[in-house]
Amino acid sequence: MAAPEKNSSGSVEPRSPLDGVVILDLTRVLAGPYCTMILGDMGAEVIKVEPPGKGDDTRAWGPPFVDGESAYFLNINRNKKSITLNLKSEKGKEILRGLAKKADVLVENFRPGTMDDLGFSYESLSDLNPRLVYCGMSGFGRTGPQRERPGYDIVVQGESGLMSITGFPDGMPLRVGVAISDIVTGMFAVQGILLALFAREKTGKGQLVDISMLDSQVACLTYQAGIYYATGISPQRLGNRHPTIVPYETYQTNDGYVNIAVGNETLWAKFCDALDLGWLKDKEEFKTNSKRVQNYPILNEILVKELLKRSSTEIVEALSRAGVPCGSIKDLDAVFKDEQVVHRGMLKIVDHPKLGKIRTTGTPLKLSASGETPSLPPPLLGQHTEEILHKFLGYTEETIDSLRKAGAV
Repeated sequence: MAAPEKNSSGSVEPRSPLDGVVILDLTRVLAGPYCTMILGDMGAEVIKVEPPGKGDDTRAWGPPFVDGESAYFLNINRNKKSITLNLKSEKGKEILRGLAKKADVLVENFRPGTMDDLGFSYESLSDLNPRLVYCGMSGFGRTGPQRERPGYDIVVQGESGLMSITGFPDGMPLRVGVAISDIVTGMFAVQGILLALFAREKTGKGQLVDISMLDSQVACLTYQAGIYYATGISPQRLGNRHPTIVPYETYQTNDGYVNIAVGNETLWAKFCDALDLGWLKDKEEFKTNSKRVQNYPILNEILVKELLKRSSTEIVEALSRAGVPCGSIKDLDAVFKDEQVVHRGMLKIVDHPKLGKIRTTGTPLKLSASGETPSLPPPLLGQHTEEILHKFLGYTEETIDSLRKAGAV
């Protein structure tokens, strides 16, 4: 990694945490691209390797499309540079090996064994570059009897138990409204990569990071798993109700819905007082959270009737003044107009080479002593092929042109 730069006054300029780190990104769809986007947000140079003419699968996912560009792709591929490589051609493979020699990290999310078959196993690339951190992401992991199973988000949401606890008791199991298994897998992959880079600072050697969607989603079961361990009974779907806290769910008002979270006895007292329900505090069956959980049907019937008398705004304002966690249920139009969301930089405007100014989500990672990473727009397919081949491998325009004619790039 390069040394920190100094300005004219001699002080060190703030730098993004991963400045100088080169990521070779062979991922597609969501879990992998989400991971590498976060690394790019933190200043890494991410080289996105895509097949010529086709690219990442999500370039074709839609509608909606914006002037031919997939909205899905645009929102998970910022801060990356795209190179097209035909990994079925020997010249394409030669280029990838050359890039792997120069990279700090390689990330892939093919089914286990695919990279081995292409000649790019962890062992072979580690021989080329002993400092390389190699992250393999897959549906079910690189080991075990189900290692070769393909893993898409909805499959893993079901297999992990998540869908068994999502939805209402009298309805069918539901998937979460975003591809949460993919997203948390991408987050865990970032952690694994950063840990491996940290270890490399001590040992000088890279290592294999094996991240599975199933493992990642099972790890998120947390307290629901704890309930199962303690009782031996699988938790069931409860709608928006919390299994161990009352009141903690979504309530209908006279003009919509609100979420209310009363997580301790102090908040229970404030909740009752704020809504002129002080008489509930004195009832023995509601005095503690444990009793409120045990007597949920009785308390819920009271609260449903009382909250239906009020508007959503009235409830949220009264509870917010009292310091009780609560909130409205916003659609995305309201979210991206919300003053807090805008203030926190969670809506970014970037200049796309084809589409002009486009909107994308911001990064939730705010570091006090690091400079803000320039926001590169999602790349066009193969947009940076010449730049990458020249910068990292020293290829001339004539060589690159011959590679194009041969179908290698």
